[in-house]
Amino acid sequence: MYQQTLYKVITPIKQNTITRLNKSKRWKYGYNKEHDVVVISKSGQIGEIYEIQNLKIALPKQPAKISKGDNKWTPHEYPKDLKRISNAFEWREYPEEFKEKWEPYIDEQFKLREEGYWFYNQDNITYITGTHYMYLQWSKIDVGKPDFREANRLFYIFWEACKADVRSYGLCYLKNRRSGFSFMASGEVVNLATISSDSRYGILSKSGSDAKKMFTDKVVPISVNYPFFFKPIQDGMDRPKTELAYRVPASKFTRKKILTKEKVEDLRGLDTTIDWKNTGDNSYDGEKLALLVHDESGKWERPDNILNNWRVTKTTLRLGSRVIVKCMMGSTSNSLDKGGDNFKKLYNDSDVTKRNRNGQTKSGLYSLFIPMEWNYEGFIDSYGMPVFETPRGHSEDVHGTIIEVGVIEHWQNEAEGLKSDQDALNEYYRQFPRTEEHAFRDETKNSIFNLVKLYEQIDYNEDLRNTNVITTGSFQWEYGVKDSKVLFLPNPKGRFNISWVPNPNVQNKQITKNGIRYPGNDHMGAFGCDSYDISGTTDGKGSKGALHGLTKFSMEDHPPNQFFLEYIARPATAEMFFEDVLMACVFYGMPLLAENNKPRLLYYFKRRGYRGYSMNRPDKKWNKLSVAEKEVGGIPNSSEDIKQAHAAAIETYIQSHVGVKDSGEYGSMYFNATLNDWAKFDITKRTKFDATISSGLAIMACNRHLYAPNPTVDKPKLNLHIAKYKNSGAVSQIIK
Repeated sequence: MYQQTLYKVITPIKQNTITRLNKSKRWKYGYNKEHDVVVISKSGQIGEIYEIQNLKIALPKQPAKISKGDNKWTPHEYPKDLKRISNAFEWREYPEEFKEKWEPYIDEQFKLREEGYWFYNQDNITYITGTHYMYLQWSKIDVGKPDFREANRLFYIFWEACKADVRSYGLCYLKNRRSGFSFMASGEVVNLATISSDSRYGILSKSGSDAKKMFTDKVVPISVNYPFFFKPIQDGMDRPKTELAYRVPASKFTRKKILTKEKVEDLRGLDTTIDWKNTGDNSYDGEKLALLVHDESGKWERPDNILNNWRVTKTTLRLGSRVIVKCMMGSTSNSLDKGGDNFKKLYNDSDVTKRNRNGQTKSGLYSLFIPMEWNYEGFIDSYGMPVFETPRGHSEDVHGTIIEVGVIEHWQNEAEGLKSDQDALNEYYRQFPRTEEHAFRDETKNSIFNLVKLYEQIDYNEDLRNTNVITTGSFQWEYGVKDSKVLFLPNPKGRFNISWVPNPNVQNKQITKNGIRYPGNDHMGAFGCDSYDISGTTDGKGSKGALHGLTKFSMEDHPPNQFFLEYIARPATAEMFFEDVLMACVFYGMPLLAENNKPRLLYYFKRRGYRGYSMNRPDKKWNKLSVAEKEVGGIPNSSEDIKQAHAAAIETYIQSHVGVKDSGEYGSMYFNATLNDWAKFDITKRTKFDATISSGLAIMACNRHLYAPNPTVDKPKLNLHIAKYKNSGAVSQIIK
């Protein structure tokens, strides 16, 4: 049974606290630091609290009375008397009794625009934000009026939180194809521009022509079709090509002004514009913006770079340290070498769980991913709800078409049909992703490993992501006493991911010979490590240290041939990394094979008395090792033979233990970061692939007998029992 993980209703605040503050209407719109929630209510009162992509959002309090209506979203009929009014000039000419009749209606529309709207949907009381209401009720898109979708409701709630949160620069939305983002973003531009003065709104896309098309085909029609009481007087052409200007004379419409007796010509001009720019790193550099829409930001191809553009543009959205302007960014992703890599980095840098001391994400944006099953055309019922599983009863979409199969089954059938063409499958995943992994699935043409098996395993692991297969945590010495006993402590912020721990009776198993410590479980498995020597780098980046643990096949009580530990990190100092590696080796009681071109880790092991944990290179006898190799162990990365053997070891492991095996079962390699690194591995650029280097060394360490020089093979004496015969006479006789 499908379990949605997009959002959940949570109770992080005691109900009596909510009730007390609701009574005095003390909940302010914006980020509430005391309770760590973003309040999107403008009434001073809150109701349910949603958690969407780890962001806690407090919705408005539900009103006492809500009309049942049609028990679904239905656009309100625009009164015919008002429909024929084009602008404020005409409204002012109508008699006072006419205006008094319709002033409550206009006032209510302004209120809904500001506070949002409540309605019954399939017997469930449902809230939509004011921005979402404006989109549904007053926006015109390519198919007429938009239909209500639950996915869009959650999107708009998250976007409202981005606007409310002073720490946020806006939204970085990873979407599926035809999810409606371009129209929703266009609707928001018009919504905000028509209530703002002295402001500029900008649009960017993957190319200048795409930005222009969004402007002319989406923004302008929405603006043109607004009702007169929301629409300022437009300057210039009715359907402009480059700039939409709300300037003169009566431009700023508010409920107060529309209903006053002021003369139109006495009202100040809005002086607000919406325009678009050609795509480039310096687009809108130095411009004062009120909102920036970034459409198709995952498809910026070289020489254009979304990362460079964002670094430049970000400065236009703040005044000093204060964020005064927001960005609405959304896109599917191209393949990584066609702009997808930059968008992926920007998206990952927008994780709300990873903030600096100022409370901001690295990019300043907040990332949002809505899986395709929430917003796939043809699989959304008449109530706007996604049909995840094949309906047991009657179900139809907004057009009355019967939905016969669930979106999950449909998607799986499509994916299954493309498995023989991995590039086509990856493109389908990117266009209609169910996971973030799918969205950033890369091209396959340059991979040296079996991608079918790798992606089979990755997808299988994604299905397991909410289980307890992997535990994140840290190792530490008991009571902080080094060289004592190592403990593993679960910790969501830890640097280690593990899928298995040995029984307590074999943890920390160690043998001491001549004052040197040796691992006591070397028959059970081994580690591989890609180390680094320098704590800091000039660019502040540098490669990460990587450590992998792999079990062997043995009669012991442990899963055979399974990667049980993954570590890909760069702590503040190299010594912290060395200590992490040492503690892992001690806890599991297993040896380590590391590259010796960065020898500080190996010397660290020797200095601490753990030289016995450092394996010698398996392809040479002791007397053939160099002085340094005898001293600290390790294996070089310069030898072409070693490079080829390393890649072959990974390929063999993938063939036997990754993806669907001959038995029909899936492999037990649960670490997707490593699997993705294998998928992208380029043997000519090995230094970029820390996880591949580390994991390959672990495989070689567990199979070191295969690399021994001139391996001695026990050849038992053969007793052929060759019979001897006496061949005299007509018949041969055996000689006993």
